[in-house]
Amino acid sequence: MKFLDEAKVYIRSGDGGNGCVAFRREKFIEFGGPSGGNGGRGGDVIVEVAEGLNTLIDYRYQQHFKAPKGANGMGSDRHGANGKDIVLKVPLGTQIIDEDRETLIHDFTSVGERFVLAEGGNGGFGNAHFKSSTNRAPRNANPGQPGEERWIWLRLKLIADAGLVGLPNAGKSTFLSKVSAAKPKIADYPFTTLHPQLGVVNVDDREFVLADIPGLIEGAHEGAGLGDRFLGHVERCRVLLHLVDATCEHAGRAYKTVRGELEAYAGTLAEKAEIVALNKIDAVSAEDLKKQRDRLKRAAKKTPLLLSGITGEGVGEALRALVAVIGEAPVSDKAKGTEVSAAPAGATTPVAQAKPWSP
Repeated sequence: MKFLDEAKVYIRSGDGGNGCVAFRREKFIEFGGPSGGNGGRGGDVIVEVAEGLNTLIDYRYQQHFKAPKGANGMGSDRHGANGKDIVLKVPLGTQIIDEDRETLIHDFTSVGERFVLAEGGNGGFGNAHFKSSTNRAPRNANPGQPGEERWIWLRLKLIADAGLVGLPNAGKSTFLSKVSAAKPKIADYPFTTLHPQLGVVNVDDREFVLADIPGLIEGAHEGAGLGDRFLGHVERCRVLLHLVDATCEHAGRAYKTVRGELEAYAGTLAEKAEIVALNKIDAVSAEDLKKQRDRLKRAAKKTPLLLSGITGEGVGEALRALVAVIGEAPVSDKAKGTEVSAAPAGATTPVAQAKPWSP
């Protein structure tokens, strides 16, 4: 299935039905009077989180959603039926954003959560509604109110406890395949990973979800490489595991390149708890390893972990370091949905406690 994490959708709720002007006129029935019924209410547009979905691919082929109109009122005091609601199913972690692509409307953080995106128009009153002691034969009725219509963006941000970041070919996909049952594509060329991957990791009887995103290169925030469009998938992570390739030219510069892109994307992302690890230690000599380790330590201002995704050396220590932080680090404000991009949104939505989750 194709991975799609953003979709533009047009929605319209149903119009209300019109009220009816009618009179009861039957032989031998005295004081028949007005009998026009009210119109029915238009259908709502509702967005609901469905379990088992992990992509917005359904909205790639259908972008227009319109709820039915309410039925018109009829004589003999018959009210029109309400229009049926339409429900848009989305995966957990989806955000609804206004057409300006900045204003957050709602952020979904739990399975089964529902949000009324557009309410249907109210039905009009029939002439029986206006009958009074001084107006015994009203000949007026109200039309139904129109529904709401708008364009919105659906943006998916995968929910994971920890995220993998680094340059292309840093060994992120190999690490994920080593510690989980995920089967990401692995090859000896850059940008093997074209969309985010999730894996459930089990260490010391503790489970957590690990996300691997495509590699970042210098200038990603300006669109270089695959850009930084996938960084939104690690915004909800509690901790980042920054992998640096020990076989690269300069480990310190490689680290600073990725950190620069994180800071250019969002300050809150750069402030997340981070564990730095030097990967592929099996592919370099002891002398080169010491040199790269010292360079990385100076750049990161902390002692990096040493590991090899191929041999498994040091992988357990890295996982235990992640577990230790996952239980302490708070979810960032941006993950709570208080802002999107650089502009603050008007609404805030509480976030459920992070739990192991898989699509």
